[in-house]
Amino acid sequence: MVRNGHDVLFCDIDAAHVEAINTHGLTIEAPTETFTVSAPAVTPDDLPDTIEHALIAVKSHHTATAAALIEERLAPDGYVLSTQNGLTAASLIDAVGIDRVLVGFVNFGADYLRPGVIMQGNVATFRIGELQGTTDSERVRELCAALPYATPTDNILGYLWSKEAYGAMLFAGAVSDLTIAETLRDPKWRPLMLALAREVLEQAPVRPESFDGFDPDDLEGSLDRLALFNERSAKARSGVYRDLMVRRRKTEVDGILHDLKGPLTTLVGEMIQAIERQERTCEVANLELLATYQRALALPPETNAIVRIISAPKRSLSGPLVGVAIAVKDIIDIEGLPRGNGNSIDMRGEPARSDAPVITTLRQAGADIFATTALLEYAAGALHPELPETMNPLDLTKTAGGSSGGSAAVVASHVCPVALGTDTGGSIRLPAHYCGIVGFKPTHGLLSLSGATALAPTLDHLGVLGSTIDAVSKVFSALTGITCAPFSGPLRIGLLTSRLTHSAINPDVASVLKSATERLRSRGFAISEVETGPMEEIDRTFEDIFCYEAYQVHRERLSTEPEHFGEATRRLLLMGSGITTDRYNEASQRRASLLAANDALYRGVDVLISAVAPFVAPTTTPEMDTPEGALEGLFTQTYNLTGAPAISLPCGLTAAGLPVGLQLSSPRGSDSTLLSVAQILEQTLEASE
Repeated sequence: MVRNGHDVLFCDIDAAHVEAINTHGLTIEAPTETFTVSAPAVTPDDLPDTIEHALIAVKSHHTATAAALIEERLAPDGYVLSTQNGLTAASLIDAVGIDRVLVGFVNFGADYLRPGVIMQGNVATFRIGELQGTTDSERVRELCAALPYATPTDNILGYLWSKEAYGAMLFAGAVSDLTIAETLRDPKWRPLMLALAREVLEQAPVRPESFDGFDPDDLEGSLDRLALFNERSAKARSGVYRDLMVRRRKTEVDGILHDLKGPLTTLVGEMIQAIERQERTCEVANLELLATYQRALALPPETNAIVRIISAPKRSLSGPLVGVAIAVKDIIDIEGLPRGNGNSIDMRGEPARSDAPVITTLRQAGADIFATTALLEYAAGALHPELPETMNPLDLTKTAGGSSGGSAAVVASHVCPVALGTDTGGSIRLPAHYCGIVGFKPTHGLLSLSGATALAPTLDHLGVLGSTIDAVSKVFSALTGITCAPFSGPLRIGLLTSRLTHSAINPDVASVLKSATERLRSRGFAISEVETGPMEEIDRTFEDIFCYEAYQVHRERLSTEPEHFGEATRRLLLMGSGITTDRYNEASQRRASLLAANDALYRGVDVLISAVAPFVAPTTTPEMDTPEGALEGLFTQTYNLTGAPAISLPCGLTAAGLPVGLQLSSPRGSDSTLLSVAQILEQTLEASE
């Protein structure tokens, strides 16, 4: 404009920039040329009393301040042109009236390099229009003649809403250290970018317009075109990234959060705010978390797996789990959230004042605790009547299992690689078996249950559900400091034959188990058969121990607030009211006396193998005091009694396409060996399918 003979006065809050312009002129380093123009510059305090025409080019969150400067100075027949990102016109209209506001859409990129020098990254779309959509506007024509690249439009809001969709993608990419082109082109981030654009465009009150490769009717193709467009620009990263990591100043995110109400857009905005607060730094791990949020929000509603999504969770900026998103069963304390316990009253309760130790350790390792997951009420084996059941992602007509079904479902849905659960009689391994994932119950007491609701303390275990043994091992090592080294030496497998061919096992499950063990035999592993007599003996103590302990844990509330519990849970817990202390002590002593015999089963073998459950995922989780409920934990409860580590490992599908798990166990304290062996068997079973 200066070179074309227009009188221009620059106004900027940066005194050094103003001084440089007044001393040396304003230099533009553009794609086609570098040039300098001379024009006066002032800070806001020195603006003249009357301004005829004003071009507003401030960050959106500074619009109100700019509007206040213009409000009393704008000439009666003057006007303001907004050349900003975002939907900022309302603030300007409030100051000077709608008839004196025009709006511009600007897509060419620029960066402040140093006082008096601006880098223009590219040449791109520039549109100017009246908010009323007038097609014949003298002042629009006047501006288009004065400004480079500018052309008129009768749908300026359509361009702005398209820019909002594109801008949401740029905001998402800015949380990483990747270039704009890299985030738009990489298939890994494509679902996130498309979901953001769609979420924004669904809110548009006008017809969105196309520009520079962005086509609201072809978002898939837009990503490739926009990636190419940005590759050709000298501005590789967005202004949002530069504000966060170069200039260390406030971004325009508050405007985005004000204008847009979609859940995914909000999560992106809150991530940016966390980086502004220096709780996080720009890295790919943030993009991984946003992609996790997108997958979580895309879950079919009937899955009912997630209780709460946690925005931009606090964590260490370094550690072995940076970039790993972890969901947590809603029975474990997370600071600021109520411990829901699968109970509708508790879910509305007081938030936890601090994290459970296991959560603290995960955060210190860099993990993102991003969601809490659904469970059966108090993990006791029944669903609260006011809460929906978590359904199986592989077949939404089937249950995901209990009680850690929500954790199993989010992993099986590929939302996240790992989730925490608890296991008192099989509550990690059974959902893992039903959902076709890995479910690991470590040695009793190895992972602290402090900050988690107890059920039967001598049987309760904290554990990990994951997509692979490697994912589970990584989290286990971070929690315990135990390194899971590769297994060395010849592998010796003990088959609990009676628990692989038991009459209660459905034929379709038995067929899958038989095929899996035959594949292991064909690989030349040393395999022997092991009798299960000591296991049958110790299992007889389970009901008395479980029911007595669960009743003692909840006894007071059962007495004073019986209505707090769902009817089925109340019935289950009251089963322990008839078990005397003497009977419990007798069962506990019997259990202790049988530990040595159960330990002896591992002599000469590295792992024991059995079924996880007699059947595949049923339509609903059977309650514990039903015949089906008693069968469900037939093969899992032993390891809660002995405290030995156990894993459910996917080993195949039935003819109906439902997964079957193979249960592996090793002696107490040999968790790393069990995980290492499980990894070998995981690879073996996958390779032989």
